[in-house]
Amino acid sequence: MLMLKYPIGVQTFEEIRTGGYVYVDKTEHVYRLADGGKYYFLSRPRRFGKSLLLSTIQAYFEGKKDLFEGLAIAGLEKEWAAYPVLRMDLGGATYKTKTDLDTRLAQVFAEWEELYGITTVYPTPAARFSEIIKAAACRTGRSVVILVDEYDKPIIDSLENEELREYFRSTLQGVYSVIKTQDDKIRFGLLTGVTKIGKLSVFSGLNNLKDISMLPAYSDICGITERELVSQLSAGVSEMAAANNLTDGECLERLKDMYDGYHFCASGEGVYNPFSLLNALQDKDFNDYWFETGTPSFLVSLIKNTSYDISSLQGEEVDSSLLVSVNAAFANPIPLLYQSGYLTITGYDREVGLYRLDFPNREVKNGFLSFVLQYSTSSTVSGKTLIARLHRAVRDGRPEDMMKELEAFFARKNYQIQADEEKDFQYAVSTIFELLSEDVQTERQTSNGRIDVLMQTDRFVYILEIKVNESADAALRQIEEKGYARPFVNDGRRIFCIGVCFSTLTRRIEEWKVDKELK
Repeated sequence: MLMLKYPIGVQTFEEIRTGGYVYVDKTEHVYRLADGGKYYFLSRPRRFGKSLLLSTIQAYFEGKKDLFEGLAIAGLEKEWAAYPVLRMDLGGATYKTKTDLDTRLAQVFAEWEELYGITTVYPTPAARFSEIIKAAACRTGRSVVILVDEYDKPIIDSLENEELREYFRSTLQGVYSVIKTQDDKIRFGLLTGVTKIGKLSVFSGLNNLKDISMLPAYSDICGITERELVSQLSAGVSEMAAANNLTDGECLERLKDMYDGYHFCASGEGVYNPFSLLNALQDKDFNDYWFETGTPSFLVSLIKNTSYDISSLQGEEVDSSLLVSVNAAFANPIPLLYQSGYLTITGYDREVGLYRLDFPNREVKNGFLSFVLQYSTSSTVSGKTLIARLHRAVRDGRPEDMMKELEAFFARKNYQIQADEEKDFQYAVSTIFELLSEDVQTERQTSNGRIDVLMQTDRFVYILEIKVNESADAALRQIEEKGYARPFVNDGRRIFCIGVCFSTLTRRIEEWKVDKELK
C-alpha cells in the first residue's frame, strides 16, 4: 500500500504540489477572495494553515498556473496574470526590544529594495514600504499584492510591557497605513494573525479592511472539515485504523473527539486542527500535538495577570463584540482564548445575540487543564505521572490509593489559593479528574443540595465532599444527610463516598476518609 505523504512543517504551496504531499484543496476560497474584493483580514489560531494559505495566494497571483492543475481554481480562473507580490512574515522571531522589530522590518525591506533597484534608504519603515510599493508597480507595470503573516506577533510578545507595546503599535500602524495611501497601486491585500487587536488601533489608517474571520463563507478556509477528511484523506484514516486495531468508523470517531470541533462562526462548517490531524495520521497515534508544541508566552501572562475565574470558562456566554476584537488592556481573557484556539463557538442564541463557548476537543481541553493545573500548583513533577497513577486507581476501584496520590501531590506543591478557598481547591481536584477522561461533574445538583465532585466510571461512582478547615467526618456526614448517593444505589455500581478536608493554613489535604458502606 502506498503511504500518504503529509506536509508536516511544510508551509510552501509550491513545495507541497511538486513534492507529492497531501494537499486539501482550498483554492476555491482563494479565487473568491481575489475575485470578490481587495483588502481582507483573517484571524486563526497558530498552526492552523495561515502561512500555507498566504503561500497559495502568492503562487496564484504570481501566475503559476501549473501548480494548480487538478484543483478547484483551475476551472475558475481564465487569465492567470502575474503580479508583483510583497509578502511579509513577522513570525519566527521574538520581539522583546524596539530593535527586534526594527531589525526584522529592515531585513524584509532591504530584500525588496534590492529586487526593485531602490538605492535610497528612507528614514522610517512606513516611508520605505511606501517607496517599495511604488517601485514594484512601476518596474512591473502591474499593481501590487501585499500579504502579511502574523501581523500581531510583536504586540503579543509585548503584552506585559505597555511602553514597548505602544512602540510596536505605532510602528506597525505606520507601515499598515501605507496600504491605504498607495491604494491605486495595489491589486490585493491580506493580513493574517492570531488576534484581532481592535483598541490598539493598529489598523486605524486601514478602515477598508474586510474581516472574514467569522464569516460563514470562509469558516473552513483554514483547517480540515470532516467532509474533506473522508473524501481526501480516507486512505490515511484506513492506515491509522489498521495500526490501532480499529475499524475506519471507530478511528474517525476518535479523531473527531481529539482534533475536531473548531467553529469560527455560528453557522459555518466545523473544522479539525490541521496540524494535529496530519501529525496523528502520519504517526498513526492519538497524541496531543498542538498544545505540546509549546505554551504561548501570552497565555502564561494572561493566567498570571487576570482575575478571571478560569474554572468558569466552559459554557461561558458572550456577545459577538467580545469575540471580534481583543481589548488593549487584555483584562478579559475570553477574546484572546477564543481567537487563539483554546475556546470555540459551540452554540448561538440568535434571539439575545449570545455565543456559547467551550473547549473544541479533548486535545485542547486536556492540554489547557494540564497547563492550568501545572501553573496553579507551581509543579515541578510531571502531571502525566500523577494522572496515570490516578487513572489506574480509579479504574480499579481503589479510592484509598487515589486519595494518597492526591494527598502527596498537594503536599509537595505550593497550591495558589485565591479568594474562594473551597471553590479553588474543588476546581483543582475536578481538573485532575477531568484529565482522566472520566465522567466528572462539579456542583452536581441533587434534590437536596449540590455534590462538590461526582466522578463516574462503568463500575464505580465516586462522591467527594470537600470541606475547608473542617473535618473529613463533617464532609461524610453531609453526603449522608443530603442523600447524595441515593440516585446511584440501584444501578449496580459500587459507590465510594469520600470526605476531604483542605487546610488554608498548610495549603494541603489535612485529612480524608472513605466510606464504602451505604447507610
